[in-house]
Amino acid sequence: MLERSTVYEVFGVSREVPPNYVVREKVDAAFVDALTQNKHIVIHGSSKQGKTSLRKYTLNDEDYIIVTCSNKWALRDLHTAILKAAGYVVEGTTTRTTGGDFKIRAEIKGGVKVPFVGEFGGGGGADTGHHESETVQGHLLELDPNDVNDIIKGLQDADAPKYVVLEDFHYLPEETQKDFAVALKAFHESSSFSFVVVGVWLDENRMTQYNGDLGGRVISINVDKWDQDHLKQVAVGGAKLLNIEFDPGFVDDLVGNALESVWIVQEACKLACEAAGVFGTQSESRVDPGDGAALVKRC
Repeated sequence: MLERSTVYEVFGVSREVPPNYVVREKVDAAFVDALTQNKHIVIHGSSKQGKTSLRKYTLNDEDYIIVTCSNKWALRDLHTAILKAAGYVVEGTTTRTTGGDFKIRAEIKGGVKVPFVGEFGGGGGADTGHHESETVQGHLLELDPNDVNDIIKGLQDADAPKYVVLEDFHYLPEETQKDFAVALKAFHESSSFSFVVVGVWLDENRMTQYNGDLGGRVISINVDKWDQDHLKQVAVGGAKLLNIEFDPGFVDDLVGNALESVWIVQEACKLACEAAGVFGTQSESRVDPGDGAALVKRC
C-alpha cells in the first residue's frame, strides 16, 4: 500500500529531506567523496537549491554537531556557539579580562562538569568556584573563545563528533567570515575535526579568497548543478508519491523553463496540485491534475 504524503511534504519548501529527493552523481557523490578526505567542505549555491537537504540526506545525526550562524556574531561568538553545540553550558561572569571583555564559565552536560574561563562579550554570574559532579571530579579549562587552539581543546575534551556543520554561514559579518577562514587552517592542521560550511553564494573559492592558506584543505560542492533530467525526476517522482501523473508536456515545459532551479519545479508542482484539488496521496490514480499546467505557465 502506498504510504500517504501531503503535497506540502513532497513539493514546496520543506524542513526535512523531501521524499522525492534526487541523488545527483556530480553533487551527492562528490560530497560523499569529500567526507572521506579529512578536509573542510563548503556547500554553496543559490537559495533553495538543496544545500541543507544534501547534508541531511548524507550525514547521520550522530556524526555531526550543527550551528546556525547569526548576522550579529563576531569570531568569539561563533566559537562559543560551537562549544555550546558540543555540549558545553556557557555562562557569563562579571569578571573582566585584561582586554576588557567579560569572561565566561561553562560545564559539560551530563556526569562530568568542566568549568572554564575565557573572553566573551557578555555578562552573568560571578561564581568562579570549583565544581564537581556526583561521581567525577571536574577540571578547570582556561579558555579564550578567540583562540582556535582553545576551541580545539574544548571540542576534544567534549569528545565532539568529527564534523561541525555551520549553516547560514553567509549571514555572518564579512569580517567574521574572514577571521574564521584563518581559524579553519588551524582546525585542519591541529585537529581531526572537519567543518561543513553551508552558505548562499556562487563563488567556487570563497573561503580560499579569504585565506589563501586553505588551498588544498577545502573542497567546494556547488549544489546549483541541476540538469533537466534530474529536475524531471523531482516532478515525476513526487507525482508517484501522490499517486498522480503530470501530463508529459506539462513536465517538459516546466523543466525547460525552470532556470535550473529545483525550487521552481517544487513550487510549481505544488501550485499545480493545489489548483487540481490534490492535497495528499490519492486513493485512486489521477492523470494530469486539472488546469495545473496552465497555472504553472503563469508562475
